[in-house]
Amino acid sequence: MAAAAAIRTSLPAARRNTFFTGTPEIYFAKPIDNSRLIKVEDPGRNREMKQIGTALAFLFLLVFTYAWQHFRAIEYGYQIEAAKRELNNLTEMNRALRLEDASLRDPERIDVMARRMGLVPPEPGQVIRMDSASSDSGAPVMARVEPISPLAGQ
Repeated sequence: MAAAAAIRTSLPAARRNTFFTGTPEIYFAKPIDNSRLIKVEDPGRNREMKQIGTALAFLFLLVFTYAWQHFRAIEYGYQIEAAKRELNNLTEMNRALRLEDASLRDPERIDVMARRMGLVPPEPGQVIRMDSASSDSGAPVMARVEPISPLAGQ
């Protein structure tokens, strides 16, 4: 055993040779063979580890579910806000288009544009009603609209 011992001092190498102070540190190398040891299973500890593992898995599942719901709620909030913005934009566009449609359908505007193009109001006899022309033909009619005069029944 003396051959396997290593002596080391706590002093730096420069002062090691001059004067010896302090206690030398001695280390013994001893080989330990644990290959013949057999690990004994402890059923109580195994049960405790399974319980702890199950509890941790359940806790992880709860935390993960809460986080998933939280992030989904935030995402739905963003989607709702985007839909509200889109609805406001479309409502404004619809209002603008209705205003433009009303201004384009203005009879005075149409009359002014027609006169600029050289159009004139129709002369009597120039207008032919198409609904009266279809009633003159001998083809069968499924439905017909006829005006009713309120004085005809009296």
